[in-house]
Amino acid sequence: MTDPQPSVLLNNGTRMPLLGLGTFRLRGEEDTYNAVNAALKSGYRAFDTAAVYGNEAHLGKALHRLLPKHGLTREDVFITSKLGPKDQGSKARDGCTKSLEQLGLGYIDLYLIHWPGTQGLVQDDKRNPENRAQSWEVLEEFYSEGKFRAIGVSNYTIDHMQELFRSCKVPPAVLQVEFHPKLAQKDLRDLCTDKVVCFQAYSSLGTGLLLLNDVVLDLAKHYSRTPAQVLLRWAVQQNIPVLPKSSQPERVEENGRLFDFEISKKDMERLSALDCGEKFCWDPKLVS
Repeated sequence: MTDPQPSVLLNNGTRMPLLGLGTFRLRGEEDTYNAVNAALKSGYRAFDTAAVYGNEAHLGKALHRLLPKHGLTREDVFITSKLGPKDQGSKARDGCTKSLEQLGLGYIDLYLIHWPGTQGLVQDDKRNPENRAQSWEVLEEFYSEGKFRAIGVSNYTIDHMQELFRSCKVPPAVLQVEFHPKLAQKDLRDLCTDKVVCFQAYSSLGTGLLLLNDVVLDLAKHYSRTPAQVLLRWAVQQNIPVLPKSSQPERVEENGRLFDFEISKKDMERLSALDCGEKFCWDPKLVS
């Protein structure tokens, strides 16, 4: 894979770009094509989708059309997808196979269990841990067959991670969770560091609410950057991969300009001091 922008080395030797395009809420072939086109033009080489996003096929089609246009090959991009909660457990093999078929790219660079719970079960149902374990065994099989180049999890808590480490044959390469200045997740990050798991951020902008934060706005003015660029830079400057999402080509390009400026240590600390444990997305802590 070419490396036009900084990347992180996963625990199995695979490289993953620090910057990827999130595709949550991207709908339709045209919007997906335009966003992917803008991303490739701006130097993005990673794309994050999921079964529940309903756009795996659109992303696959867009890449088939656009990679040659940009002088790239399949090996030049890093694709992440995720197993849907409805496919946890006994349906995991079908879910993995469908993701591969929908994307149509031959293999998936990183495949994650999207959520620790199973759709249709209450959060404290004792079948949730059994289904997670069964799903992970299937991911390990696809990994051993080369269909997934790396495997990992999303929205796992410390307890979920420790449970996984007790039983897995292949350790997770990535943990993808909500992360921004108001939710620094220090204990979870420390666990990932100890276990050599890449900690990856989603919702870096706090579902957009952090774009109006006074500290963020002040720093955006100081650095002559957008609030989004400040928030994303705060993460990548800590070597934490980010996945900003947008359907607007100009915003995609704007969000990608993260590697030509640096936030001072003092200002990094100002942002980090916002940490108060506030979540803007779903909370997996109640899932048994």
